[in-house]
Amino acid sequence: MRTMREVFGEKLVELGHLRNDLVVLDADVSSSTQTAGFGKAFPARFINCGIAEANMVSLAAGLAASGFRPVVSTFAFLLAERASDQIRSQIAYSSLPVILAGGYAGLSDFADGGSHQSISDLSTFLCMPNLAVFCPGDENEVAWALESALKLDGPSYLRISRGEVPQLPLNGISDKGTVVRREGKDVALLNTGHTLELAILAAETLEGMGINVKFLDMARPKPFDGESVLAAAKECGAVITVEENSTYGGFGSLVASFLSSNHPTPIEMLGIKDQFGQSGSYIELRNYYGLSITSVVEAARKVMNKKTIRTK
Repeated sequence: MRTMREVFGEKLVELGHLRNDLVVLDADVSSSTQTAGFGKAFPARFINCGIAEANMVSLAAGLAASGFRPVVSTFAFLLAERASDQIRSQIAYSSLPVILAGGYAGLSDFADGGSHQSISDLSTFLCMPNLAVFCPGDENEVAWALESALKLDGPSYLRISRGEVPQLPLNGISDKGTVVRREGKDVALLNTGHTLELAILAAETLEGMGINVKFLDMARPKPFDGESVLAAAKECGAVITVEENSTYGGFGSLVASFLSSNHPTPIEMLGIKDQFGQSGSYIELRNYYGLSITSVVEAARKVMNKKTIRTK
């Protein structure tokens, strides 16, 4: 498997050959985010803005207003926290076509600890008006997300992991970014982002236990594909969400809010609770924060029990 950032960097170069209006900006971390390849291939369209994330976003806004298609790249937590004012006021408010690429998202910057792990960027950008949000989970979804974001007339946020990801077929992906990877009727498993492989393995484990899983892989949580979520909730009567982000205001909260108004359904949300990250290996951190096959199985038993009680 390759890392998501490697695929992102290669796709940027590929698109750079096709689009002369594509400009990439980075905040002095291009070797980490893998935008360095674009800079080497197209030095006149690559800008290293230094460690000045807010200024970089402002520069991108000006480029977008001048007819260019900028891709802004740095660590996810820096975009969500240090540059959020400029993103909100200059890009989202004006609906400028800027792609904000947040690298090292979630717990994937495992070695640098809680100061660098971005566990609330998804929450920040899901609630920002006019901003589309892409959370790819494998190689093909990274390429699809970048191409899709370039087709938009407005801004978007692309959440990128440092970790290795599989390469899965994109057959049947909807315009809303949803792939139905498994049909079932006992419980609906909804995943966004780079916990995709984990969720797939958990679904296979549940199937081996005789629990029929409907699995929705949602690579673009915003605009929200309420139609697919509603259909899954009605069919299964129980929902589990998985994300490598805080459950406070994240993907699970979005699903729960939608269902509470449209079709109240028992739901279990797997993600990071109200706490910062810490140093450790990637797998150790995921297990510690409840992102494991065992956690999904336990959530399935719990939510299916709620469904049974509710129907009696």
